[in-house]
Amino acid sequence: MSGNDEAPISAREASGLFADWKAVPAIVLAVSGGPDSLALMWLAARWRKALKRGPALFVVTIDHGLRPEAAREARSVKEFARTLDLPHRSLRWTGDKPATGLPAAARAARYRLLAKAAKAVGAAHIMTAHTRDDQAETVLMRLSRGSGIAGLAAMARETRREGAVLIRPLLDVSKRQLIATLTKAKIDFATDPGNIDPRFTRPRLRELMPLLAAEGCDSRNLARFAARAARADAALELLVDGAEQFLALRSTGHSEQIYDASAFSALTAEIRIRLLLRALGRAGREGRPELGKVEALAAALEAAAAKRAPKPGQIKLKQTLAGAVITLTRDCLEIAPAPPRRRNAG
Repeated sequence: MSGNDEAPISAREASGLFADWKAVPAIVLAVSGGPDSLALMWLAARWRKALKRGPALFVVTIDHGLRPEAAREARSVKEFARTLDLPHRSLRWTGDKPATGLPAAARAARYRLLAKAAKAVGAAHIMTAHTRDDQAETVLMRLSRGSGIAGLAAMARETRREGAVLIRPLLDVSKRQLIATLTKAKIDFATDPGNIDPRFTRPRLRELMPLLAAEGCDSRNLARFAARAARADAALELLVDGAEQFLALRSTGHSEQIYDASAFSALTAEIRIRLLLRALGRAGREGRPELGKVEALAAALEAAAAKRAPKPGQIKLKQTLAGAVITLTRDCLEIAPAPPRRRNAG
């Protein structure tokens, strides 16, 4: 992309943005009616037309049922999609809405519905319009929550979610450039008032961005930081791959792992924690555990390992976390699924 955030995106630039997915059979475009996703649809349609035999494109709009204007905006997206010869479908998030954590719940519902729509049309890929501005805000949100390196890597260009491949071709593009693209094409767009609602974290951080940018903490530098964190995270994961192979004494099943206790203690703290995250994710029955809890477990294991060595096989530490049982003896660290909890009769 060019360094000019005020310039519309050219057809040649769009071709480069979408090139990684020109050979996939079908893609669902997540389009809300806001400027980012409308620009995504406009650019993707032009790209697909230029390819002659590119992926089939399907437009999906999610109505979260939170604003009365949402249904009208979905109809506007449908009309615009029709002018681009793209099929469109609207899906609505039904049921009770949570009193707290609404943005996270709405996001989870959105991806669940998008994955359902993708499966219905035989598409393995869902394309969203996340921009460099969104990436910068995500970095700030995760930094404020004390995230680790993986969290600070923020959004990946391609990842898996809800059984589909989530792709974000616009992560290096600013919102201003997308608006410039729509303005040149004379395309109207809607503005979601939720994007400026101070009740939510992301809009509050958005308000701070001009002040942060004046100190050099702009979206370009924050996105660069995320890319470097992602690079470091990938390197650390390779080290965990090697450590896991070196430490494994035996596996009694896909989820149960037994490691050499002395070799585990010799690892650096970051690799120990990452290894525990993996093992607990496989063995546990409650999903990926929180980083803070795994850090506490790693500290407890370190303290237990430093105690005077008991007899072989005697337990130094045993506890549960995330639906897994962690057992440390003098020689072995075992991580296995916890037995199912008994339900109280009556």
